[in-house]
Amino acid sequence: MIIALDKFSTEELNLMCIFINADRKTLRDDLVTGLHDVYEPDMIAVFASTVEKLDSLTDEEFAELGLYIADDEDALL
Repeated sequence: MIIALDKFSTEELNLMCIFINADRKTLRDDLVTGLHDVYEPDMIAVFASTVEKLDSLTDEEFAELGLYIADDEDALL
């Protein structure tokens, strides 16, 4: 179900790829923790909207996102 992918902006998807995203809860918790070090209002909004959208996903929908770091050649194998 690719529908979950449509819920996120490019900025939100890129942000999620920066963090360890083994599972939805770990990623969400890492984003909340990382938000404490963000001071740029636009980035705070991206962090907050990403967390909110992660909360609305099921674990199955999250798994279907297929997030990976583009420069990570191992992720493509």
